[in-house]
Amino acid sequence: MNPFRQAPSSLSKLVLAGALLAAAGCKGPAEQREDADKQAYAILEQRRAELALGEREFTIQPPLDSLRQRMLRGEPVGRLGIAQFLDIAAENSRDYQRRKEDLYLSALDLTLERFRFQLQYDGTLGALVNGDGAGADTVDGSGGAAFSRLLGTGASIVADMGLSMARSVSTGDSWELVGAPFVSISQPLMRGFGERIVREPLTQSERNVVYEIREFERFRRTFAVDVINRYFQLLRTADQVRNEKLNIENLTVLRERNEALAKAGRLSDIQADQARQDELRSQSRLISAQERYGTALDDFKLFLGLPVDVALEIEQEELYALVIDESLTISEGEALPAGLARRLDYMTSLDQLVDAERKLNIAADALRTRITVTASGSANSTPNQPFEYSKDDLSWTLRADIDLPLQLVAERNAYRAALINVERARRSAEEFADRITADLRASLRQAVTRRQTVEIQAGAVVLNERRIESANLNLQAGRASTRDILEAQQALVDARNSLTSARVDYYLSQLALWRDMELLRIEDQGLRFAREGLEPTATDDVGSAVEEQGGAEAPQETR
Repeated sequence: MNPFRQAPSSLSKLVLAGALLAAAGCKGPAEQREDADKQAYAILEQRRAELALGEREFTIQPPLDSLRQRMLRGEPVGRLGIAQFLDIAAENSRDYQRRKEDLYLSALDLTLERFRFQLQYDGTLGALVNGDGAGADTVDGSGGAAFSRLLGTGASIVADMGLSMARSVSTGDSWELVGAPFVSISQPLMRGFGERIVREPLTQSERNVVYEIREFERFRRTFAVDVINRYFQLLRTADQVRNEKLNIENLTVLRERNEALAKAGRLSDIQADQARQDELRSQSRLISAQERYGTALDDFKLFLGLPVDVALEIEQEELYALVIDESLTISEGEALPAGLARRLDYMTSLDQLVDAERKLNIAADALRTRITVTASGSANSTPNQPFEYSKDDLSWTLRADIDLPLQLVAERNAYRAALINVERARRSAEEFADRITADLRASLRQAVTRRQTVEIQAGAVVLNERRIESANLNLQAGRASTRDILEAQQALVDARNSLTSARVDYYLSQLALWRDMELLRIEDQGLRFAREGLEPTATDDVGSAVEEQGGAEAPQETR
């Protein structure tokens, strides 16, 4: 028998067995991605539900057949309104997608920190052939199942259930199997001891997810207001086109009347020409208004990420549906407490102060003496009896390590910097509160001013309609001239345009105000003013927006 040939045969069997075991336990890239998505989305779903910030299902994947894609294919989609434009803008915005990915990545980071406090396990297999120029001498195989666990106290437990097998090829001996378990427990006693110290990375990751959720929701609402602002500016321009068309129709009737009267000798040619001149002016204004509308529509398409040549019909009636809603009227006594109690970015600034104070404790802990106690034990079983041991097969060690705090310049500086960071975070939160208060007061004044402007312009429209009616009656009675009619007609066009602008400005100011109070909701139908959010609730304690909890298996750090 040739031992040189027998060794590779034995080795190949070991390698093949190990490869089969490894292949059975491995996941491909697609499965790993699916696992990551499952865990990250579950975290986000839970946290968004707890924070009442999950109006829509969250995903970083684009929709399979979105409205924008149907438009690009040339499919008819009908008239589009606020809800549809919000979806199109969100789908195509690079910044919007980046914000979603940032939120997803924060949850992905949290899965790793949670994993660190779970039971870790690993398996190894190995095969080895030893020999010399005459051929192979021995074949060795080894396997191990290792387990480790990090506890909240800072203790680290490591266990390895090792097995080894060997065979002498040259002598033809049988396989010899030996078990070699190993256990080690290491516990810090001063520096690095305690749940708050050990779990700090997990705690911060939990809080970072909350911060990213708040930031994303705040961005969504700000982004939605920007989309609607641009949309209503487009509707305002479209209304100016409509008003000029109505004006031309009225001027055409007046011009035809004056021309008929002039032919009959009952009206001077000057008055007939005046009507014709104003009709031409109105046509020129209409052309300019249509040009502005075409440019504004193309700009809006570019903002939405649509080709400028795609057909786009807007829902003009949404402009005329704007009314002064008394339920949206809010006092300073309601707005300021709501703004401070519900502003997501302000909550984060308060919680970041808590973060700074917690990191100060971590920095103080780093100034203490490090004392680590380690106990370990190992054993080798009786040959070919891997689960039988005698006391002579066991060995153990107990060790204590002390690092004296003699040179801690880096730790000292980190502690001093942490003290400064706490004061900075406190000042930042105070400044944030003052800025929110000032902004809300300014927004309230602006809303009141714009509402009064709407009422004034509505009155101006009514007044100019009466003026035209009166001028027509006086003209028929011979007590007014064509110029009186023309001036009244132009005044009515200007008043209608001003009223449209005032209504749009008032609505947009209300959007901004309710957004800054965090009472604007993005739903499938568009935006909604959440008036019910002004009612005090048990969760309005802004100082407890993020709390800490223990639990290594499934930490629930934020309520």
